[in-house]
Amino acid sequence: MSEEPRTLLKPVSPYPALLIESGSEKFLTISDIHLGWEANLAGEGVHVPSQTNKLLRRLERIISLVKPDCLTILGDIKHTIEKIELEEWRDVPIFFESLLRKISCIKVIPGNHDGNIEVLLPEGVEVAPQQGIVIGGAGLFHGHTWPDIKLLGCETLIIGHIHPTVTFKDPMGFRITSQVWVRAPCDRPTLVRSTLKHYNVRLKRDDDPEEILRAKFSIEPKVRSLIVMPSFNDFLGGRAINRASISRDVIFKDFIGPVLRSGSVDLERAEIYLLDGTFIGTLNKLSMLE
Repeated sequence: MSEEPRTLLKPVSPYPALLIESGSEKFLTISDIHLGWEANLAGEGVHVPSQTNKLLRRLERIISLVKPDCLTILGDIKHTIEKIELEEWRDVPIFFESLLRKISCIKVIPGNHDGNIEVLLPEGVEVAPQQGIVIGGAGLFHGHTWPDIKLLGCETLIIGHIHPTVTFKDPMGFRITSQVWVRAPCDRPTLVRSTLKHYNVRLKRDDDPEEILRAKFSIEPKVRSLIVMPSFNDFLGGRAINRASISRDVIFKDFIGPVLRSGSVDLERAEIYLLDGTFIGTLNKLSMLE
């Protein structure tokens, strides 16, 4: 029986991008581009020139740097949720047509902003299920839905959706905000139980959810941690995660997404890293400093 190829996860410093190496293949992963976000501001009377070209140039630089076999985008390609703005009809096709000249394999996992995204994407861009995909030992999805049950067989889950930042205030009252990576430990039995419940698998109080997963789905549960990616579109700002109360109930109520609300992710002990790779502490300590 052949061994599963080792999966390596490498943040592409100093960019909000992750390189996943599985065997001989390299997958570049980003999340939350939000093309066309400027149109929302224009509706409020704030006029910002399109930033699509800047985002494209940055992504092309990263592709040239790491030379991946495939680009994977974890959702929120466009910005509006319920409709498609004129700017998105223009920007999204141009963005991806340019990328296809740099890399032939592009996979998009739809996010909550990506209704009808298929009509905007050129031929050659694959739209994956919103419940996610598996790359080696990593399970990738946007984060606004429950993951496909097969992702429970991955050691690491990777999501976007949150746009995590940290914010600090100095004695003079000035605030400093930085994008961050979040790596949080998972309570695997709780995650497996919650996911099985979502997929209508009935469990008794004394049932071992991991044994049920093995018996019913032939999946060996392996999830140990959850990584939350920073938004690739840094113009949008983000969610200051260290401003949340360290009370478990408040933290999970405050965050969007069923996995984070399930109580299976220990955000209090989450490790927080800046984009340049600097480890700045665990979230419970950073919350005390805000």
